[in-house]
Amino acid sequence: MVTSDQPPETVVEVRGLSKRFGTTTVLNNISLQIRRGEFLSLLGPSGCGKTTLLRIIAGFEHPSEGQLLIDGQDMAGRPAYSRNTNMIFQQLALFPHMTVNQNLAFGLRMKKMEPAKIRAKVGEMLDLIQLNGYENRMPDQLSGGQRQRVALARALVNSPDVLLLDEPLGALDLQLRLQLQLELRRLQKALNRTFIFVTHDQTEALTMSDRIAVLNKGEIVQVGTAQEIYEAPQVRFVAAFVGHSNLFEGSVLATHPAENCQVQLDGGGMTIGCTSAKVLVQGQKVCVALRYENIALLSPETAGGLIGEHCFGTVQERTYMGGYTRFLVRTSWGAEITADVPIDAISQSLSLGAQVQLRWSSSQVIALTN
Repeated sequence: MVTSDQPPETVVEVRGLSKRFGTTTVLNNISLQIRRGEFLSLLGPSGCGKTTLLRIIAGFEHPSEGQLLIDGQDMAGRPAYSRNTNMIFQQLALFPHMTVNQNLAFGLRMKKMEPAKIRAKVGEMLDLIQLNGYENRMPDQLSGGQRQRVALARALVNSPDVLLLDEPLGALDLQLRLQLQLELRRLQKALNRTFIFVTHDQTEALTMSDRIAVLNKGEIVQVGTAQEIYEAPQVRFVAAFVGHSNLFEGSVLATHPAENCQVQLDGGGMTIGCTSAKVLVQGQKVCVALRYENIALLSPETAGGLIGEHCFGTVQERTYMGGYTRFLVRTSWGAEITADVPIDAISQSLSLGAQVQLRWSSSQVIALTN
């Protein structure tokens, strides 16, 4: 029995894996360990290699170099049908001529399972996806969300060790997508299965994942929890792709203990205090990232004493975003800073052309080396 102080068991391991199509390198020497029972998202823009990695794990593509292990076994030469994995695509591909019951039972019948066991397993899945009473309906008699749940149940009824999901919610409208994000997470936790989920939607990945692997140009640039990826990006790409950040170029002016430093921004800009996960040296070129929501915007009359990190500027644009207002401010040294400010009396009073003070904490500013 695994005790709580033992490390999580690895179910999928990628070792130095590369994939080329002709002269085009789609994946470049990537390594990744995926734990049993975790929900891991592969997040990145279109063309970054995330779907290719998923297809290699499934057995639909084969690596040009490197190893793929599932449950400690090398998958080299192992066809897709002999791997204990299943894959769901954006196009659900339910059998249109079969009922819900027949769709769910199909894979079990192919395995020649006894009819009584098939009925029991199908019944369990109908309970789990909350579609009891729908077993005799055809796919075209179901809503989009119901079809999605049937596709999930059909993939899960064979009890795969790993479920691979290639942007399965991408074709759904926003409200249904949000609902099914919660459904997917509930199913994954209830079954304690490993889910590997491909998405380019950062909100989807942050909402659903135990961990996120961020890919860019065929490489994994950071792996971590949603909080780690969002609050502590390690490279410029992650800071720019996940959430919204103001990014400035600069040079390290001075370093201090506890991973703090001062950065002189380029273009005659200000000096700003930062944190960094890496050791920096004086004169080193860095990129400074400051999240939109970590900036407070104050009118000069309400600003009070000049305490902490701050600068002055003029409001160029203001956009109502629902629960907050997005301000574009041109600073006194000519740079533009965007701030997402909760709607209150102060923010509502700031019109175009207003003079403002921007404030933030240096602990929320990150210096990145690439």
